[in-house]
Amino acid sequence: MILRLRSIAILTTCVCYVSLGQAASPIVIKGSKFFDSVTREQFFIKGVAYQPRPFGSDFIDPLSRPSDCARDFAMMHSIGLNTVRVYQVDPFLNHDECMRILEDYGMYLLLDLASPRNTIIRTSPEYNIDIWNGVRSTVDAFKNFNNVLGFFIGNEVSNDKLTTPASAYVKALLRDTKAYIRQTSPRQIPVGYANNDDPMIRLQIQAYFNCGNDAERIDFFGINLYEWCGSSTSYATSGYADRTADVAQYSVPVFLSEYGCNLVSPRTFPEVQSIYGPDMTGIWSGGVVYEWSQEENNYGLVRIQGDNSIQTLPDFDHFKDALMAVKPLGVSMDQYNEVGPASACPERTEFWETSERLPPTPSGATCDCMMSTLSCTAAGLFGSDDQSLGDHLNVICGLVSCNEIAGNGAQGIYGRYSSCSPIQKLSYIYNKYYHEIGHGEASACYFDGKAKLVQASRPSDEGCGALMRRRHLPRG
Repeated sequence: MILRLRSIAILTTCVCYVSLGQAASPIVIKGSKFFDSVTREQFFIKGVAYQPRPFGSDFIDPLSRPSDCARDFAMMHSIGLNTVRVYQVDPFLNHDECMRILEDYGMYLLLDLASPRNTIIRTSPEYNIDIWNGVRSTVDAFKNFNNVLGFFIGNEVSNDKLTTPASAYVKALLRDTKAYIRQTSPRQIPVGYANNDDPMIRLQIQAYFNCGNDAERIDFFGINLYEWCGSSTSYATSGYADRTADVAQYSVPVFLSEYGCNLVSPRTFPEVQSIYGPDMTGIWSGGVVYEWSQEENNYGLVRIQGDNSIQTLPDFDHFKDALMAVKPLGVSMDQYNEVGPASACPERTEFWETSERLPPTPSGATCDCMMSTLSCTAAGLFGSDDQSLGDHLNVICGLVSCNEIAGNGAQGIYGRYSSCSPIQKLSYIYNKYYHEIGHGEASACYFDGKAKLVQASRPSDEGCGALMRRRHLPRG
């Protein structure tokens, strides 16, 4: 079948947009709903996932390219979108212009804080100083923009019953990020989590991130939901009604952090009527359609051409028609007083093995102190994200105990150096092998050139653990 595609040429030599002067007021949370802090009216997310990967690139920061932002945000605004979800940025690039363009259109940003190099890996989780520094860098890069709706601390990290211990590490990162924002940001930007829809653990995930004290709880909850596929499905039969029942008593805002099943093509988006209609607006706060640009997974609303022009796909018109046909009815912040309790923490079962005891905040001072006591360290042949480093570490951990650098999210046990960087952990174990197995012989600190002898500046690591702070906020 030949599809008719409309091509919209966009000039790429300048940022060609007209400021609409629609400054986006900060969004605040009261109970389980979002509100505009100025108009005090309820805010519903009409969002789209926005992470173009043009020309086969693995990663391009979409908020560092003003001409692309001007082109795309204008189109998004024209069909009624008010939010973009971006999964990855480079915190060391400049984002001022793209964020200004977004704000001029009265639009908001939902930003994932993790990156491939600084993320909690579900199958072998750890929360170390590199991850913490990376997350803080991203917070620092965006905390001064009024139109940041919220940060995602994780996206589908625990996605089945075998990976549930990873959630303890994510929750620790959530705790520390909220504290860091509270002390360094001009406003308390909300921090939330995006969950997958695994039937065995979705209710436990939902409860876990909303249980405990306020400092460790999410501010909002997203669900990546792809259950509604095609027009032959309904609100009642798709699973949307069941998911609504699941979150009916949830105490923080809930929205669809991704939606838009593509098993039936073209997508006509019948679920939009329910998301923004009476079926769901009493409980949910909108959703984020997946996704703006056409990629290999075939979810795109538009295709970005090689000449930087935009080609709308059939899904674009269907989504536009669906979105522009809805007008969600909310409540006024002044008239809304339903503030519910936190969730009860989930019980341990064969499907849920995650401790309520969380890892400590990574402390650069503690790890630096430990490093100053070593006589044998890594020689610098590995990068912190080098997969072979982990493999090498596993080999040595078969020869000496690695309890001091290990952690267990299921049991809530964390070694005192478990939050140090991979290179620092490797150095600690090299030194342990050198002394315990090699008895201080120079040949025991070699490992095919991967280790080297150094002069320790401290006689022991006694006192290093005291430098670890549960709330390590300033960089250092």
